Amino acid sequence: MKYKMQYKQNQLIERISDSHLVVGVDIAQHIHVARAVNFRGIVVGDPLSFENNEDGFHRLNEWINELNRKNNLQSTIVGMEPTWCVFKDKYNVSGL
Repeated sequence: MKYKMQYKQNQLIERISDSHLVVGVDIAQHIHVARAVNFRGIVVGDPLSFENNEDGFHRLNEWINELNRKNNLQSTIVGMEPTWCVFKDKYNVSGL
């Protein structure tokens, strides 16, 4: 099973082209940080810190659109981790 999952992941990675912006988001409880790279892993633009609210995610979207425009990129891939601290207070979960 692991081999098949790795093969699928490799297929997805191979589809990334020179027209892609790749954004990684480090999730935190209050302030998140996003970095962007091109398909070769070269940093594109400055990192963005944004709040964990609707306005913050609008800022992230505007930042991505601006980087795409400035660098003539057509597609964006965003990756972020599902971190427990972001969700525990929102859903009033305690004792874990």
